[in-house]
Amino acid sequence: MKYAIRAERIFDGEREIAGKPLVVIADGKIVDVTHARADLQVVDLGDVTLLPGLVDAHVHLGFDPDGKAAEHLQHDAEDVMLQRIRANAREALHAGVTTVRDLGDRSYLTLEARDAGPEVLVSGPPVTTTGGHCWFLGGEADGIDGIRKAVTERVERGVDVVKIMVTGGSITPGSSPFHQQYTTDEIKAGVEIAHAAGIPVAVHAHAPAGIRAAVEAGVDSIEHGFFLTPEGAVADWDTVDLLVQKGIYVSTTTARRPSGNPLPPISVRVRENFARMRELGVRLVCSSDAGVGPFSRFDSVPHGVAEFCDVLGFRPAEAIAAATSVAAQSCGLGGRKGRIAPGHDADLLAVAGDPLKDVAALLDVRAVFRAGERVSR
Repeated sequence: MKYAIRAERIFDGEREIAGKPLVVIADGKIVDVTHARADLQVVDLGDVTLLPGLVDAHVHLGFDPDGKAAEHLQHDAEDVMLQRIRANAREALHAGVTTVRDLGDRSYLTLEARDAGPEVLVSGPPVTTTGGHCWFLGGEADGIDGIRKAVTERVERGVDVVKIMVTGGSITPGSSPFHQQYTTDEIKAGVEIAHAAGIPVAVHAHAPAGIRAAVEAGVDSIEHGFFLTPEGAVADWDTVDLLVQKGIYVSTTTARRPSGNPLPPISVRVRENFARMRELGVRLVCSSDAGVGPFSRFDSVPHGVAEFCDVLGFRPAEAIAAATSVAAQSCGLGGRKGRIAPGHDADLLAVAGDPLKDVAALLDVRAVFRAGERVSR
């Protein structure tokens, strides 16, 4: 069935289209963006802005934001985890997040939840060292041979992205974000196998040395990229220059629901570094790390877009692009996600008002469409 959606204005992922445009949809795809089609049934959404569905490039659908990941992910039954995965996916979808990239599950369970609502990109268990960060998800692998075997297994399982834990992290007892888990050569061994299969590599990396190793190994995205040291968030600007030269995305994982409390000094410094990285030309992606804590929920991306404007200095259109077109590109989906353009999936978000003037409008959701089907009021 072919039909059209009319809105007061469109932000197509890169620019505004005014004058009550129409988006023509057929078989779940956008086939035209125009101002005049008298031959079609039209769904008139009124005084709203129509945008591409949001893309959250870093979530953990199997995590309970109100729980302790290192404990419950070791013991929860698979049916419990699948119920949680589906519920978390629905929360994202109804906030207008039509695509999520899951960067760490257990037992490849998210492969069974591709029908959960949003499009779900799957990494499976993240590759980590024995006893390393998130070891409890089942992805332990050591050395070059171990990484090659682990990445090959993920390719054969049909994942959409390979996730490697290059440094330690904070949610795993005994792990430190300052500690580098893999060398450049080890990371490169995994990258070569993934890229040969056409699969991107995203790496968890906090410490400067780990970030540098991942960049030199040719990964596709740095997740977090906080440049954490015992002295605070101390960016290595030579590595930042290399990020720009190589065009590697940095997925900030900073989108949060407001807590009502001021950010701790190290978090303030991280955001100051991101603001400078933006000025230098780093491609920043607005993502949430949803699932890791009570404020990192699956509807957090709109709050992150607001922070990109208020704290990082983004213009509204640029901030929204960081959660639509740029985020889609970082996931390897730039040809069909994150834009309102012919040939792209009809994943759409309608919000009241004009988020190009006030990004808080993203929180007033009036309609969500997934593959052309309306999934909310």
